[in-house]
Amino acid sequence: MPNIKLTIEYDGTDFAGWQRQKNGRSVQEEIERALAQITQKSVTLVGAGRTDAGVHARGQTANFKTDSQLSPLDYFRALNGLLPDDIAVTEAVEVGDDFSARYSAVSRAYKYTILRRPSALMRRYSWQLSYDFNINLMREAASVIRSTSDFQAFCKVEAEVDHYRCRIDEAEWHEEEDGTLILSIRANRFLHGMVRALVGTMVDVGRGYTTIGDFCWIIESKDRRHAGQAAPPQGLCLISVHY
Repeated sequence: MPNIKLTIEYDGTDFAGWQRQKNGRSVQEEIERALAQITQKSVTLVGAGRTDAGVHARGQTANFKTDSQLSPLDYFRALNGLLPDDIAVTEAVEVGDDFSARYSAVSRAYKYTILRRPSALMRRYSWQLSYDFNINLMREAASVIRSTSDFQAFCKVEAEVDHYRCRIDEAEWHEEEDGTLILSIRANRFLHGMVRALVGTMVDVGRGYTTIGDFCWIIESKDRRHAGQAAPPQGLCLISVHY
């Protein structure tokens, strides 16, 4: 039975998230509906990660198995003809039978964008803040993250997980010429709400509300109540999944 891997881009603004929802529009459901129309059968899509409501993706991946004899190119063309304008399939390939978009992944990379000026075009894709930031302090906080393994303090309380350990492969703040701040972060796994909680807390560090010592204490506390506010979802984008 062919196993098809999709690479997917979507604007998360009008979605309740990636995962199928009882009460809300989801990316998974839209694609599964289109696949059912193409194959005339029910298809279950396995995604690499569950992005939250309002979060975007440039390189989400997913796979499905079907006994249909259509080629990956057929799926590519048909899906892009049927899907709504805020979802695009950028690649469709056949992969091995044991491939799972979720379980075969070794890391996932996100970017968070903070825009330091008003913008009509970027309002759906950034957190717009006009504050002064000490970018060097934010970079120091990012270096702390790279040597941290337990992120319970940055996980939503209701998250159902076996443990809170994550391996951070990259965490860097970059400042562009116009002052835009971008966090690039890559890890083997991310907890529910983790990146947005980290960003919100590092913003507090950059504004001088939280010291680096406090930031370390928050990590050690393993208590979400001590971390900063969650940054809004529109600034977050799933950039790629690595296998």
